[in-house]
Amino acid sequence: MNVQQISLQQDNWLEDISVLNIEANIFLLFVSPDFNSKKQVLDFINNKYPEATIIGCSTAGEISDITVKDETISLTAIKLDKVICKKSSIEIIDMDCSFKSGQFLAKDLYDKDLKHVLVLSDGLNVNGADLVSGLKSEIPNVSITGGLAADGSDFNKTFVINDNKIVDKTIIALGFYGEHLKVGFSSKGGWDSFGIERLVTKSNKNILYELDGLPALELYKSFLGEQANNLPSSGLLFPLSMRLDEDSTPVVRTILAINEEDQSLTFAGNIPEGSYVRLMKANIDRLIDGAADSAIGANKEQEEKSELAILISCVGRRLVLKQMVEEEVEAVRDIIGKKPRITGFYSYGEIAPFGEFSPCELHNQTMTITTLSEC
Repeated sequence: MNVQQISLQQDNWLEDISVLNIEANIFLLFVSPDFNSKKQVLDFINNKYPEATIIGCSTAGEISDITVKDETISLTAIKLDKVICKKSSIEIIDMDCSFKSGQFLAKDLYDKDLKHVLVLSDGLNVNGADLVSGLKSEIPNVSITGGLAADGSDFNKTFVINDNKIVDKTIIALGFYGEHLKVGFSSKGGWDSFGIERLVTKSNKNILYELDGLPALELYKSFLGEQANNLPSSGLLFPLSMRLDEDSTPVVRTILAINEEDQSLTFAGNIPEGSYVRLMKANIDRLIDGAADSAIGANKEQEEKSELAILISCVGRRLVLKQMVEEEVEAVRDIIGKKPRITGFYSYGEIAPFGEFSPCELHNQTMTITTLSEC
């Protein structure tokens, strides 16, 4: 496995990409929505590498090595020598089709040698939790990681890259096959819960209507104070910790939209009736420690021999960390060592198990890491 990592700048991309010198068969492109020449970049790669598979998505910030940038493309060229890859994609007509879309992708990719699936999805028109459930229902013993595309903190329109196409309302899954793949993964947060726990008394999948019988939006606004004027983007700073029951591991849920008319909140993942939620707030030191903990988990399987680390972190973390955002990427580099190339993006949702023996989940507000190598 050979990996080359390049950061393409808006006004200089043709010169930047000229250093590309490996016979890559896979390209990952994490692209700023404001990068005006993205189609020209795609055409360049498709012309030079007509047999290569190209996938990617829009971002809320591009990660390349230990830098976090805007208005760039984080380009990763990968040459796999022993591992076979296959891509599948599906256009999603309606958010209610998310579960079936996950099933379709899993069935299309399934083979006895399937080892891992990397998923990149539209970030606004897909129910990420249902997508993950659909994937797991068909390939329960295959590891799955990935993330939801982003659009800065605008929540307006996201896209994915499918070879030579830039499309929305689409999910892409890349399957890795064979015994020569080594993969590690982990997902950690670092947010602090506060306030009393509330019972979800009315919801429909990812739309929350009532907490303890009270209108969800009205109650949520009462916690935010002046920050309520900046919803939904300010909701990234105050996610919810949700647990299904006393024995389940809490997951974090982030707001995507609000509805003043019915006083509802729309989240990136499901909030089932009967579950319990608590408000969360950021602790900068714990966020950075969470990124390091995620790197420890992802690196354990690789024994410091990984070739590539894919970092998918939540846009909410970036908004909190601000000018310190690169510190969470540097914390990952300190753990995984100098060898692996680092790529990634800031997302609207992260897909991964918590760790080696956990089921895959949709996460929000985490640093989720996937490490890859050939053996």
